Amino acid sequence: MIQDIFPHRFDNQYRAEQHIGDEDIVLCYRDNTLLLKTDGETFGLPRKKDFPEISEQTESTFLFSLNDVSCFLVWDELAAKEPDFAYQEISFFRTIEQPEIAWVSIAGLHLVNWYTQNRFCGKCGSRTEHKSNERALVCPNCHTTVYPKISPAIIVAIVSGDKLLLARNANFRGNWFSLIAGYVDVGETLEEALAREVKEEVGLDVTNIQYYKSQPWPLSGSMMIGFVAEADEHQPIRVDGNEIVEAAWFSRGNLPNHSSTISIAGEMIAQFEKGELQGCGAVKKVSV
Repeated sequence: MIQDIFPHRFDNQYRAEQHIGDEDIVLCYRDNTLLLKTDGETFGLPRKKDFPEISEQTESTFLFSLNDVSCFLVWDELAAKEPDFAYQEISFFRTIEQPEIAWVSIAGLHLVNWYTQNRFCGKCGSRTEHKSNERALVCPNCHTTVYPKISPAIIVAIVSGDKLLLARNANFRGNWFSLIAGYVDVGETLEEALAREVKEEVGLDVTNIQYYKSQPWPLSGSMMIGFVAEADEHQPIRVDGNEIVEAAWFSRGNLPNHSSTISIAGEMIAQFEKGELQGCGAVKKVSV
């Protein structure tokens, strides 16, 4: 999955005292693009030394470290000095062959979105400030503290014997299918959210819910919590017609276009295709 970048090392520990240095990595976002070094089809992460315009007056925020090199968000828009630098649409992360750049790019996007959405206190409207000892924003007026938002969401591979249920979201392009997923609501357990989402979106009742694994998904600020569940394929499928416009059971060797293994959905689908989805380790059976 996209966060699995070994042998590269990602460290999200926040270092409040860190100041940007010449060799540090610079992440500069503009709308839905990121400034990258370019060399044909190869991308690289720019360093502070690449931009003489970055000074002590330039607003920057420490984000995390990659291979022990600090990564900073630079708020001022930097010039894309062609042909060596260019702003790339963030969707490049899906096809780039350098997994460490893909992961750092979207992890940084998660944080820049959070900072941007919380410039002002939601309680009193005062401008927020970064806390000095942790990754959090605090209101100097009413002292409200805001931490990065992470939304829990379930995603489930529903199986019936040697078949897998796949669904096409209304926002998917063409003949593109994936697993059922949805956000956990207030007061719900993960298992309750799973049963509700499946019932709402495709009208099925599920049993034998088993935990698979989890994946952070920065694009939506989510923590995707994966499960495998069983359903009787003879139940009628009733798509909600809103989020889901089509759903069906598929057999191995006959799967439609679907997510790649950079996502937990793609990994679970690939495990099903290989006949290994049920062998996902010491899973714990739970009931709803």
